[in-house]
Amino acid sequence: MARSIRRWLLAGVGTLGLAAAGAIPTSSAAHQATYPQARPTVADYTQLTSSQTPPTQAQCASVGRRCFTPQGVQAAYNVGPLHAAGEDGRGQTIAVVDAYGSDTMAHDLHVFDQAFGIQAMCGEEGVTCAPGMPTFGELHLQGSPATKAPPSTSNSPGQEDKSAWALEVALDVETAHAMAPGANILLVTTPTAETLGVQGFPQMMAAESYVVEHHLATVISQSFGSAEGAFHNARSLENLRYAYKAAAQNGVTVLGSSGDDGSSGSLKAPVGQGGSTLADPAVEWPASDPLVTGVGGTNLCTDPGATSGRAVDSVSPPGACQKAPGQSEIAWVGSGGGYSSVFAKPDYQSGALPAGSTSLGAMRGVPDISLQASPSTGALVYVSLPPDGLSGLKCGSTPCSTGWYDIGGTSLACPEWAGLVSIAAQINHGGLGPINPALYKLASDPATYAADFNDVTVGNNTADASVPGYSATAGWDPVTGLGTPNAAKLLPDLVSAVHGS
Repeated sequence: MARSIRRWLLAGVGTLGLAAAGAIPTSSAAHQATYPQARPTVADYTQLTSSQTPPTQAQCASVGRRCFTPQGVQAAYNVGPLHAAGEDGRGQTIAVVDAYGSDTMAHDLHVFDQAFGIQAMCGEEGVTCAPGMPTFGELHLQGSPATKAPPSTSNSPGQEDKSAWALEVALDVETAHAMAPGANILLVTTPTAETLGVQGFPQMMAAESYVVEHHLATVISQSFGSAEGAFHNARSLENLRYAYKAAAQNGVTVLGSSGDDGSSGSLKAPVGQGGSTLADPAVEWPASDPLVTGVGGTNLCTDPGATSGRAVDSVSPPGACQKAPGQSEIAWVGSGGGYSSVFAKPDYQSGALPAGSTSLGAMRGVPDISLQASPSTGALVYVSLPPDGLSGLKCGSTPCSTGWYDIGGTSLACPEWAGLVSIAAQINHGGLGPINPALYKLASDPATYAADFNDVTVGNNTADASVPGYSATAGWDPVTGLGTPNAAKLLPDLVSAVHGS
């Protein structure tokens, strides 16, 4: 792996300090390539209240949604038995990587935890730290400028861009913590603004490499991506992979959202001036990387008020659940999935797949696994938008404001899965490294697959009528991968399978 000093990345340091200039390795060719913009994979959001009190299900239903509390999600994926046994991610750290960060994350996390009775974290606003508490920290690389409206003549990212990432940050941190309340969370941020002629991917990969090589986390959650076809060429993408190679060598698991465009992909060049849809089906990187676990999405058609058990609810909104009676989950039309145009089928996808699986062919299939992602069956998240950022996001015809949001996208599925992996790492007494070989090994046994996974067999990801999509099938498919987890069964088996692999 070629290395050079990214001194521009060390121009500013936030909450956690970097040990020395030149500490962050990266590819020496990275600055010579052209990269697409890293986009957050928030598909849709709706502001439901402007208070610190979470909305009711009636309020959610009034806009055609069902909103999941942490307890409702834990019930749907059988997480409760793990928490009851003290397996909640304690001793492990999840690195959440996002652009810009959020000015108010420590405050928002405290409101979220108080509202739902979630374990408080050392680092939350107003919390007194005590021994044994999980910690919330922030690592800002190249500074963390406040969300302010730029001058009208400025080419800097505006309020909308930064506020959209603030929604992403709140979603990532709060939902990862809700799934693994004992795990530490390190929010790692970089400015996506253009630097040395490139966009945010090189900065993000350099930051992740630093996290890995300094042993700051055992799990990395990435709720961003761009279509493979938006990269200048395969070489420019290959120049970024050093962070994942380092993660694999250091026992760190990396997860990535599969995207919210279904089977389609888009070009984003130049940044800020739109783009165009790729003519052929596409998948997004980094989810398509063989060293990354790609996370797709579903409509979660279970009782959002349940506190235990997987109770199907085919009566409440949205229409997708009402039209598929008896189904606990349906493939979400926006779930990014398909076949890589860059990476050949890895060995772990070359073995036996569950009965009825969609054929993989010769290229890497995406995603590997899934979780709730549809905005219509999304998660409740608390967000404070700074006063100068209020006009950056629109909620209908008016500016959004501080309050509770219902948010969806594969960027919801990814941090929740990161929380689950941190629980498995706790069971393992350390990082698991790449988990894809173990996931597919477990799925190759019919009895284990039936016990450990919820197979999603209904729905498709034809999000753009001009681009052919794929249908969910039994077993693996290019919409939901192997399906969603029965966590209490899957996670202990995952640890055993990692060692067996």
